This record gives sequence, structure tokens and C-alpha cells, in this order.
Amino acid sequence: MQKVYFLLLLLAGWLAPALASAQLYDVRPGEVNYNKKPRPALKVQVDGKATDVREFFQDWMKSSYNVKFKTGGVLGMGKSDVLMAKQTPASTISGKLVDLYATVIAPSDSVSEVSLFGGFDDNTFFDPDKTATEYNALRAIAQNFAGAARLKAYRDMIAEAEKKLKAVEKEKERLEKEQAYLKTNTEANLARIEELKKKNAENLLQSRADSAAQTKNRVLLDESRLRLQRRRDRLSALDRKN
Repeated sequence: MQKVYFLLLLLAGWLAPALASAQLYDVRPGEVNYNKKPRPALKVQVDGKATDVREFFQDWMKSSYNVKFKTGGVLGMGKSDVLMAKQTPASTISGKLVDLYATVIAPSDSVSEVSLFGGFDDNTFFDPDKTATEYNALRAIAQNFAGAARLKAYRDMIAEAEKKLKAVEKEKERLEKEQAYLKTNTEANLARIEELKKKNAENLLQSRADSAAQTKNRVLLDESRLRLQRRRDRLSALDRKN
């Protein structure tokens, strides 16, 4: 239960900023400057770094529509690589071969904007008026991608939350082990201190006894020396008489 609660807290912290943005995962019309001209495009902002979103978009288009994007030309203004699939079959858009293009830019560190546009050739690009069917088909693809990107973002958030949870649990275990060791070590130290106190008390008693014995010994030593000296004096006196 605590794991679920922790994951929910982490997800709430990540999802709140995303939900606050009205444009996130909302497909909207726009323009992309390609070959120095504005081209009608469908744009959608999603969670994630531009490099990760770019890779996911290419994989998703390949698996979902069998469209293989490659790095192609450059945008008219920004010198940024544009993904392109030239003269590729895309039955969901048209019965003819089409040129598809996509760009991925980063409005922020955690949000990427994907722009999808296309045409029949270098001179005919899809727009909502002249080629409404193809343009709306592109919109449907962009909307499907937005849904897939949202699911991926949530899965990534859950995976990240689980990763952080494991790290927190690991740290908790480490702290618990350290606490147990410190408790055991402290108890051992306290026991050792009590043992040393007891030993010191015994040493103090022994020292006092030894001190008393030493005093007695000095008295006995002085008496023995005096007795010895007297006997020597007596012996000397006897030697003089003889």
C-alpha cells in the first residue's frame, strides 16, 4: 500500500505541470518553413526530450504505418534536420505515393513539438483547402501519435517512479542495517564500558590493598634493617673483646 501511495505522489508531481498545459497532446494546425516557404503542418506538443521523442516518432511511424523516415534536408530558417520519407506508399493518406516530412523541436527541456506535413511532390503540399482529405489524414496520424506518445510518457513516468521507489527502498534498507549495527555496536560498547568500570573499581580496591601492604612492608623492612644493624653492632663488640 505504501508503494502505491509513493508512486501516486511521484506521478502527481510529474503530471500536474503536464495537465496545466492546454496545448500538450492537442493537435493543432500550423506552418513549418521548409525550403524557404511556409508549409501547412499539423503540430502537437508531447512530454519528453527532443532526441527521445524524435526516435520514438520514427519507430512508431515504422511500426504503425510502415513509413520509414530518414534525415533529409534542412528547414528554411533554423538549419535543423527534417525527417522525410520521399515517395512512400501510405494508404491511410492517399492511393498515390506521397512525400512525408516531420520536424521535432524543443520548446523546453521536457517538452517536444512534432510537426507533420507532406505532399505529392516538391511543389504540391497538403493543405486544409486544396487537399482536405490528405490533410485530414495527416491530422488523424498526428492525433494517433499524440495518444501513443501520451501512453509512452505515462509508462516512462511510472518506470521512473518505480526506479526512484526502489532507490528509496534500498536506501531505507541500508539505513535500517546501519541503525541495527550502530545499536548493536553501542550496546557492546556500553557493556564494555561497564566491564571497564567494574575492572577499574577492582583495580582501585587492589591498589588500596597493595598500598596498605606496601606501607606495612616498609615498616617491616625498617624493623628488619634495624634488627640486622643491632646484630652487626653486637658482633663487632664481641670481636673487639676477643
